[in-house]
Amino acid sequence: MTDARTEGDFAGKVALVTGGGSGIGRAIALDYAAKGGTVVVLGRRPEPLEETARLAEKLGAVADFVSCDVRDADAVTAAVDAAVERHGRLDALVNNAAGNFTVPGKDLSPNGWRAVIDIVLNGTFFCTRAAAQHMLAAGAGAILNVIATYAWHGHPGTVHSAAAKGGVLAMTRTLAVEWAASGVRVNCIAPGPTETEGAGAALWASEQDRRRVLGSVPANRFTSPEEVAESASFLLSERARYITGEVLTVDGGQWLGKQIYGDSRS
Repeated sequence: MTDARTEGDFAGKVALVTGGGSGIGRAIALDYAAKGGTVVVLGRRPEPLEETARLAEKLGAVADFVSCDVRDADAVTAAVDAAVERHGRLDALVNNAAGNFTVPGKDLSPNGWRAVIDIVLNGTFFCTRAAAQHMLAAGAGAILNVIATYAWHGHPGTVHSAAAKGGVLAMTRTLAVEWAASGVRVNCIAPGPTETEGAGAALWASEQDRRRVLGSVPANRFTSPEEVAESASFLLSERARYITGEVLTVDGGQWLGKQIYGDSRS
């Protein structure tokens, strides 16, 4: 078996992945580990984070985890600084931590609005700012923000999440310009409907909802966390070293395939 610590795109490099205890975050962390990198996963619940770390270690990687709320700027800074102190560097940050549920805008409570904005928009900025201190000093780094296509086209029932992810998209493009000359790249990935427990429970709770969502995807299938992770790893790797401020959409053509007159997909 190939030793993941000495070969691969990320040999000798360190990534921090928020929301790394499950779903897309776990898949990205494990793919990074499989390609030779050290991974640190961050989230609120230690048990799933530890499980991700153990799975990464089985791939031959060095792995670590830290329990932290991304909404707490001081705690985030302390966690990032501690990770750099333990592992000696920070080459990549994946902002995957999120919260979402569907609700009509008129029924969304102020607390519901604040909860999603705090995790997705504020949390992404807090993690990015903390990581950037080290990346800018080192003159290199890759930051990847996980968003959704409704960040730019909108979607009924997701005003809180769309606003938050739209803000992350604007943040990404702004910081990409600010930091490009310093060797720090900032990009987004926008997965489409993905087979994860969290998304399934929140966004297509019934079989009818699932069929409706699937019917909106020209590719006629959901993606998997592992498939999204492959695309994420490309943006984090040296193969994408001239790409910054961009969004890689991984949605099977869903947002492009919105039909108005009849069905032209058959």
